[in-house]
Formats: sequence, C-alpha cells, structure tokens
Amino acid sequence: MERHILVVFPHPDDECFGTSGSLAKYISEGTAVTYACLTLGERARNMGNPIMANRVSLPQIRKLELHESCQHIGITDIRMMGYLDKTIEFEDHEKLDKRINDLITELNPSLVITFHPKYSVHPDHDATGAAVIRTIAKMPKEQRPTVHCLAFTKGCEEILGKPDVITDVSAFLKQKLGSIQSHRSQWQLPADPQMVESEEMKERFGTERFWTYSFE
Repeated sequence: MERHILVVFPHPDDECFGTSGSLAKYISEGTAVTYACLTLGERARNMGNPIMANRVSLPQIRKLELHESCQHIGITDIRMMGYLDKTIEFEDHEKLDKRINDLITELNPSLVITFHPKYSVHPDHDATGAAVIRTIAKMPKEQRPTVHCLAFTKGCEEILGKPDVITDVSAFLKQKLGSIQSHRSQWQLPADPQMVESEEMKERFGTERFWTYSFE
C-alpha cells in the first residue's frame, strides 16, 4: 500500500479520465491522496453545452466542479496553487519547483502522479510534468518517491514502450463516471446510473495506464 500519493496536474478535470479510478481504488485501500491543481482552467474554450459559463464566471464554476469531482473520488485534500491557465511553461522554474518541493517535503509521498514531461499533448501538461521531474531529480536517490506519468501524445508508445502500470478500475466506475460528469462545463457525459454496468463503459474507462518515470 502506498503511504501517501501526491497528484500534480495543471487543470480541473485532468484527474477525471486517466487517474480517477486508480485514486478511488487507492483511497478505498486506506491511502491518503493530495491533489495539487495548478490553475483553474480559466482559459478553456468550452463553456458548457448548452452554454453555462462566461469568461467571468468560468473560474469559479471550474473550481466547484473540481471539488465535486474530488468528492466522487474521495479526495479531501485539494491544494489550489493559483497559477494562470496556459502559462505554466512560462513560470519561473526555480519558484515553481520550490512550491512542488515544499509539497513533497510536507507530505512525504511514496508516489507522485503527474503528466509525462514530453508526451502529454498540452503545453501546461508537459510543463507541469517537467517541473515535477526536475524537482524530484534533485532529491537524493534514496528519498525520491516513485513517479507515475500519464502520456497520450499520438505515437508515444513507440518512444516510451508500453505502459508498465496497468490498473483495472472497473470496480470503481461509479466514482470515475461521477468525476467526469462533475466537469459539466467541459464534458457532456450523461448521468445514467446504468452506464456503470455497461460493457461499453467498462471497455472505454475500465483501465488506467501509467509509465513509471526512470531518473537513470
């Protein structure tokens, strides 16, 4: 069992598709989880369908959606880091890394989950993963937590190989679908309780995949 898991992502909803089932599983086993969300996703293009937000209201809506998502997963420790959406790649590395290091020092996680620093599609994703890797790489080898990365750039498996962590989260589809549905300004997944039992949902969402980052 993991001692403590620190999740570091840049946007509300980054947790829902790729990690929510795994996190719900860890929490059910008694592992503490802290989610550090760097921004409020306030520059997102989606405003709901039908439209439910505008540029003024979107940040607060997305913050509420994140808290609702975390309730479904079981996460109670959410750290809002206060950065601006779509600017993580331009942040001062030393200052950003220090804030991540402060979290690691405080929490002493055995596992950190973040995006791969090169193969995660969005510049904020890559920059967040790069900051986490830079920070942990500076730690003494024997003190480093394990790092599990999400990667989904097209063709990334040809470079990284197959993911070495594959988790069956089909028993936690209720929590995962609840997490996705919480982000209704961004995603329109029908709130149908029967979906949890459907083979389509199990096939689509029942497995989560991670790459363990190698510092060597």
